[in-house]
Amino acid sequence: MASLLPRDRERLQGVHRDLVRVVERARQAVPFIVTEGLRTRERQAQLVAIGASRTKNSRHLTGHAVDLAYWLDDGDGGVEQGEVRWDWPLYEQIGAAMKAAAKELGVPITWGGDWTSFRDGPHFELDRRSHPA
Repeated sequence: MASLLPRDRERLQGVHRDLVRVVERARQAVPFIVTEGLRTRERQAQLVAIGASRTKNSRHLTGHAVDLAYWLDDGDGGVEQGEVRWDWPLYEQIGAAMKAAAKELGVPITWGGDWTSFRDGPHFELDRRSHPA
C-alpha cells in the first residue's frame, strides 16, 4: 500500500503529531485520502449550518481530528485519477485500520463510526482523556 500523497500531507498541516502518525500507519493497510484536518471556526460554522457537523466546538479546531475518505486508485498512484467512495463497508475497513494503527502506536483514538447518534464514518479524533484540547 502506498504512503500518503502530497495533498494528504498538506491537509495534515496543523494536525497533532500523534494523530498524523496513526494516519500514516493506517494508510499502509487501506487506501484513503485525507479530506480535512485542522479547520477554522468559520469553516466549522459552515459545516454546522449545512448539517455536516453538529458542533461548533469540533476537535478539528485544535488539530485533534481528521476526516478520511476511501480512495479507489485507478492504478496510476495519482489522486486526480482515483475515485472517492462513500460505501459504509469501506469506512469500516478504514476504522479497523485506524484502530489497529492507534493500538500499535499506543495512541488512543475515537472513531465517529462508533458514535450512536450522528455516525460519522470519515471522522477520527484523538481521545479527549489522553489528548485534551
